[in-house]
Amino acid sequence: MLEQFEIQFRTFIEQQKQTDAAHDIAHILRVVKTAKHLCMQEQAQLDIVVPAAYLHDCVSLAKDHPQRAQSSIFAADKAIEWLASIDYPKHYFDAIHHAIAAHSFSAQIEARTLEAKIVQDADRLDALGAIGIARCLQVGTALGRELYYYQDPLCTLREPNDQRYTIDHFYTKLLTLSETMNTDAAKQEGQKRSAFLRTFLDQLGDEVL
Repeated sequence: MLEQFEIQFRTFIEQQKQTDAAHDIAHILRVVKTAKHLCMQEQAQLDIVVPAAYLHDCVSLAKDHPQRAQSSIFAADKAIEWLASIDYPKHYFDAIHHAIAAHSFSAQIEARTLEAKIVQDADRLDALGAIGIARCLQVGTALGRELYYYQDPLCTLREPNDQRYTIDHFYTKLLTLSETMNTDAAKQEGQKRSAFLRTFLDQLGDEVL
């Protein structure tokens, strides 16, 4: 039954307006794949995790939008309204709503259920590693930010400012994400991907300093 709904989930999310290149359908599918993997590892409920993973960005406001912190709540509301329209089992709605609302870093909503923790982990893992670097550069370019501060690209002598410099976002957020993972599998993968970020920064320093 879930497999039949998945076709509808994907069709619906493909029809939604894309905020930026970093939040495209490829991002959604990666989050879904990771969430399913974590779900199997943690023996969580796929009927909650899968729709929440597909729909977590059905409303995704730009990083510089004044209501950015509420984006995940808007997405949760929209997702439940749509799920009701396709007769998805209603007894999952509260858990799905919470999982979507809590996935966002900027919303700062505590993930209270295992399923919410899994969706949050899956989304945050996609901000790390090789794909995380690519997505960070995509967002920085879309917002017109400089790549790095030429006098101190690795924030050695200053506080990072990711409102101006894309590379600074590694220091303000990305390198802290592995410490916020909830599940054991995500913690392990998060550490691996964070190490890749540090390798990238080391190489960047060698090339520009």
